This record gives sequence, structure tokens and C-alpha cells, in this order.
Amino acid sequence: MTINIQTISDFDMAQNAYIVNLEGSSECIVIDPGMSGAKLVSTLQDQKLKPAAFLCTHGHFDHIGGLNYLRKAFPGVPTYIGAKDADKFENPHGNLSANFGLKISFPSAEKTLNDGDILTLAGLEIEVRETPGHSAGHVIFILRDVSNADVVKTIVFSGDLLFAESIGRSDFYDGNSDELINSIKTKILTLPDDTEVYPGHMEKTTVGHERVYNPYF
Repeated sequence: MTINIQTISDFDMAQNAYIVNLEGSSECIVIDPGMSGAKLVSTLQDQKLKPAAFLCTHGHFDHIGGLNYLRKAFPGVPTYIGAKDADKFENPHGNLSANFGLKISFPSAEKTLNDGDILTLAGLEIEVRETPGHSAGHVIFILRDVSNADVVKTIVFSGDLLFAESIGRSDFYDGNSDELINSIKTKILTLPDDTEVYPGHMEKTTVGHERVYNPYF
């Protein structure tokens, strides 16, 4: 499977949203629709892409802030989030927007996710792994045996768990530093070295690079 991955980053929070589709297909998924909701909508409409789902690695506002734009533009498209983060949608304190004086809330997600779930969306097979530490219900999304730049490999969307030579914060109310490190070691660093890591912030990296150069391991 040859896939296209587009990164839409917002200015304020430097958060990465991703639009993913198979080459030649108008169906796509949107991962972590953050604060650039209007830009995501215009990109999808300009390219005549139809989202099959909105996938959220976790429920912090900078990763779900564009959902209201997307839901209005594409009614009926389901939103997925980890079961243990689902309550953050309707809770400005849980999604941390209240910390910034924004008090953002959203209708509940249509679908909740658990460890080991396999999703088939827009022609893509997506493995879900629970990865607590940044938040209690954080999940990652893994695509295997996909072709990107003509090389077949595994791709992981790591949310705010693992960054390029860094890791996510664990000092929020339901974070845990030991769980975060364990999640990375057992759920990401067990993937092949050439696995591409698309994080929630900063540039993409690989598992092999992080295994060698990340100072936290």
C-alpha cells in the first residue's frame, strides 16, 4: 500500500495534525485534528478528500481543538479516542483548555478504543496500542507494511508519547513518568528500527534513531 501523509501544523501550539490516504483514493483519515481546524477543512475540500474517521491519540485540547470545524464540514464522520480519555471531550479541565482560559468542550466521541483494536478505515489497517503516561488514555496508531517514498515499512503516529530525541510531558493530572517510559519501551521501541515515527509535535523520526540518540533511554 502506497500512502500519502500530509502534516498540518498550527502556529500557537506547534501541534501536528495528519491527513493520511492511500495513493489514488479520495478517502482519508485525520489524526489528531488540533487547533488548525479551518486549515484542515480547506485542505480536505481543496483536494476533494473525504474523511472516514477522525482519530485522536489523546484528549488534550491542542490535539482535538479542530474537531468542531471538521464535524460541521463533514457531518456523520465518527471520532475515535482511547476509552480512558473519552471523558476529556466534555471537560475543559480534563482536556486542559481551562488552564489556558479557553474552556473548550466537544460532543462525545462516537467510538472508544482499547489496546489491540484493529481498525479498517479508508482502506488502511490500523493497530491501536494503549500507551498511558502522558495521559491515562493515550493511544498510538500503527500502520504496517505500507509504502512511503517507495520503501515498505511500519509507520507509527505517536501523539505526545515520543518526540524526536525527546518525550512527552507526564506532569499533568493523569500523567505518570514511569508509565510513559514503559509505554515507549514496550509499545514503540519494540517496532523495527526503520519504523517512521510521526509525533504530535516536532519533526518525524525513526525508532532506530530514538533507540540510539534519545537521552531518556
